[in-house]
Amino acid sequence: MVKTSISLSIALFLAVGGLAHTHAADKPIFRSSNSTYRSTLETSAIDTSKYNAKTDTIGQMMKALQKFKTAKDSINIREAIAVPNLSLQQIVKGHLAGLYVQEPNGEPGTEQSMIIQGPSGILFSKKDIYALQPAVYLNGVPLVQDNPFAFDVQKYDYNRVGPANNLLAQVNISNIQSIVVVKDPFELAKLGPNAANGAVYITTKNAKAGVRDISLNSYFGYVTAPKVYTVNGEHENNFRRPFYQQYASKEQYDNYSLYLRDSTNLAYFGPSNWNDLYYKNTPTFSADLGITGGNDRANFRFFGSGTKNAGNADDTNIDRYNVFFGINMAPFSWLTVSSNVNAVRLDRTRNKSLRDRFAETRYIPDLSTPLSPNKDNFGVYLDESKKNVDNNRTTTLNGNVTLSSKLDKLTLASSLIFDYNEGVRDYFTPSTLMDGVSYISTYFGYNQRLIFQNTIGYDFEFNEDHSLDLEAGHVYQGDTYKYNYARAYNGPNDYVKLVFVNPGEPGDGYLNALNAGNFYVFRYIDKEVNNLLSFYGSARYKYKDLFSINALIRRDGSSNGQPDSRWLTTPAVSATYNLKEQFLKDNTFFNQLSLNAGWGRNIRIFLDDRYAAGPQYRTESGWYEEPTIPGYGGLVGINRPYNSGFIGYGIKLPYADRTNISLDGTFFNNRMNAAISLYNRNDKNQLVGVPVPLESGYSLNYKTGMEVNNKGLEFLLNGQILQNQDKLRWNSSINLNYNKNEVTALPDGLTELINGDNKLEVGKPITSYWIYKNQGIYNSDSEVPNGHTFHGIPMFAGDPRWQDLNNDNRVDNNDKVLEGNRIPTLIGGWSNTFSYKNFDLNFHFFFATGHKILNQYQSTKYDFINRESGNDITAVKEVSSWQTSDKELSYPIYNPWSDVSPYRLDQDLFLEDASYLKLRSITLGYDFKNMPFLKNSAGNFRRVYLYATAQNVWTLSKFSGVDPELSNFNGVYDGANLTIPRTFVLGLKLDL
Repeated sequence: MVKTSISLSIALFLAVGGLAHTHAADKPIFRSSNSTYRSTLETSAIDTSKYNAKTDTIGQMMKALQKFKTAKDSINIREAIAVPNLSLQQIVKGHLAGLYVQEPNGEPGTEQSMIIQGPSGILFSKKDIYALQPAVYLNGVPLVQDNPFAFDVQKYDYNRVGPANNLLAQVNISNIQSIVVVKDPFELAKLGPNAANGAVYITTKNAKAGVRDISLNSYFGYVTAPKVYTVNGEHENNFRRPFYQQYASKEQYDNYSLYLRDSTNLAYFGPSNWNDLYYKNTPTFSADLGITGGNDRANFRFFGSGTKNAGNADDTNIDRYNVFFGINMAPFSWLTVSSNVNAVRLDRTRNKSLRDRFAETRYIPDLSTPLSPNKDNFGVYLDESKKNVDNNRTTTLNGNVTLSSKLDKLTLASSLIFDYNEGVRDYFTPSTLMDGVSYISTYFGYNQRLIFQNTIGYDFEFNEDHSLDLEAGHVYQGDTYKYNYARAYNGPNDYVKLVFVNPGEPGDGYLNALNAGNFYVFRYIDKEVNNLLSFYGSARYKYKDLFSINALIRRDGSSNGQPDSRWLTTPAVSATYNLKEQFLKDNTFFNQLSLNAGWGRNIRIFLDDRYAAGPQYRTESGWYEEPTIPGYGGLVGINRPYNSGFIGYGIKLPYADRTNISLDGTFFNNRMNAAISLYNRNDKNQLVGVPVPLESGYSLNYKTGMEVNNKGLEFLLNGQILQNQDKLRWNSSINLNYNKNEVTALPDGLTELINGDNKLEVGKPITSYWIYKNQGIYNSDSEVPNGHTFHGIPMFAGDPRWQDLNNDNRVDNNDKVLEGNRIPTLIGGWSNTFSYKNFDLNFHFFFATGHKILNQYQSTKYDFINRESGNDITAVKEVSSWQTSDKELSYPIYNPWSDVSPYRLDQDLFLEDASYLKLRSITLGYDFKNMPFLKNSAGNFRRVYLYATAQNVWTLSKFSGVDPELSNFNGVYDGANLTIPRTFVLGLKLDL
């Protein structure tokens, strides 16, 4: 336990947003590098004030928090409980300033991502998005996430191998006390390397000393099928007709798609009614129960829940089961023992899409004949798909044990923190869906984190005007990531769906392809162990209620760094000036006004341990585009097959420097709160692959030296606009974030760097698209400049008129430009609650603008000639492709047979504005607690709240696709992801 000033600091920080400030009268929000001290405070409710006058209770802190209710820089839990969100990302979307959530798929339980105050690194592959995720703390436990190293054994990166469940779906809003985004440089520096990308801090509900508390929340509702406009082969023929009429030769007419030739074929030209089997109104429901009790010496909280979160397409859903238990004890007046354990299980029914199946099996059949849009034919396919096996399960267990003591002015705390999650996936596809060859795969993997930390603090009080608080501590963190993955083809029959294969002895096919009765098996085993050791010391000086300054220095060492670059010193400093006390003491308009400035540094830990070993390379000797299947081609090549790149000397640990200045105040008799913050972040020494000459045998040389800058402005405004207990009341809150990012340096002083279809250039956003500028069409050969080529290919009538920027009569990479932005530059949310007597109405908007999307769906649709004749997974047509939208765009009629690939994706022809405004949720509720039949009951109800909620109500956007949110991590919209469903639920919340 700690003294009153610390407790009040935490409560005030949560109450006014903590936008990067610490008030002069406050202590820092965190007392230790991994926030366990804060966790101890917020998860215990031992009233030791009668033992020590300088301690305070959690109940008092919560009372201080409730004194000023705003949306602040945290979630309004009371409102959020009524919205049927499954994951943390869905809960915080649009509610926290500067936090951008990507929800690229409406399939329940799938992976989503968060970015705080702009992207700090590249977004070339799906592995990159993992490196940008903020730390998520649950009761002081920094949750361990999946390691992206599994992508190394995948051909496609649509989904990570294994269950690919969203690990942050373990957060149940009914058991949450607060969710706060942490962006202050000083506080992030105290959190250490885990928080290099910012942090989201979650605290569960507390036990209350001497008070029994029972709460129940339950809802039932439906996710609704979307309204779609289905089409059949006639629509496709009408679409292709102008291309054939204008450009096709007799030979090309003769090669016309077989499934579109016969208009009497009812499979493709009959009723297009597949949507009745694919899209469905599906029930969704949840129930949870929380119980707290105890006395001032020992108390507890128990929570349990079960949820079925359903999708509206492809029979997708996820079941979540959650059990939580926390206990707090004060065996002596100077000692507090706190512990909590959280267990979650996720069982997901995945989609049955062709693309995901082909990505898992790494087998793409003939794509010239797609699924039929006719219900009867599609139903036959679904019946055959019932032979599939696809079990996906994730189990999570995390918690901590903390001992803290207060001996006069000396504070001691010791914590053991753990987090463990494991995933299992068993998969089978029958031979009838694989051209006579069955497929089996099995996956088991786990992520494990163990933290041990100790802190010691001492508070000096020189006199009433001056005080100095000192703290020191150390943290040890050990992370382990492990997976076993095996896949096999051509089983003995379709009844053998789960197979255990004895690995045998080395030399008998161990870790290699095994041919035993034509049953081909491939195994993949990998494990990483990462350790982090940190020491730190901090000091806080306070002068009256006027001024305070905080200073910190850390020494962090990571095992993932190279031997000569495993340790880095990271200082931080912040200062707060109470403007109200200094200049406006007698002013009645402002109730509080303070200015805060801070600077801090965090090291960034490599997610991959490859770089720790020093100079090395890896040899690939597999088949073309399938390096994980052993072959002989690479062994006899002229060049060395080191396609994964070379790792040399001099790779230093990257780090992030943050600067923040904020001004916040409350006014109108504490009815309004406003905060504005300016921030600047420089992420330095970042690792990036630098292309090298092909004759070296390598594709890349990994070097550090890339720097990325993000700067921006955040604004929060919260207020009680109408405040009358007996009449209409109106509370409103709005948050805005503007962010601008750019590359400020590249390795070896380079000004630009090309990596595949991506380009980095100093002075340009790191999230720009590298594309050609489209200026129309060459209508005749005479319009084409003499000798004009595209990468050396002569151009003719019917080809695109791409801009030749350097006027060399040749369009190539030198003419591509960096344009657009994958990430919004302006995001925000607006929430309102109207109350009248026992009724309340809440609605929440959120928006994003300033970003663009590359529409790969339309690119593939128009490039039908190349896609149907090629073995390309982007050309896969799901049954959902048999639909159209009234917002679809029309593109020029280019020659689809041209060698220049006129409908290639990397051009601004397919670049669209992705801005959107969404009405995320509406909730109407009524509290029956004052009804006579409940007032007189023995239950003594504190709240009997009946509510109805509509979620994902409508979207306003110019984007031609289904939903601009459904773009992938790299800003590409492929139209393959399931839509985010509109959901309606009716729920009941009881508090006793």
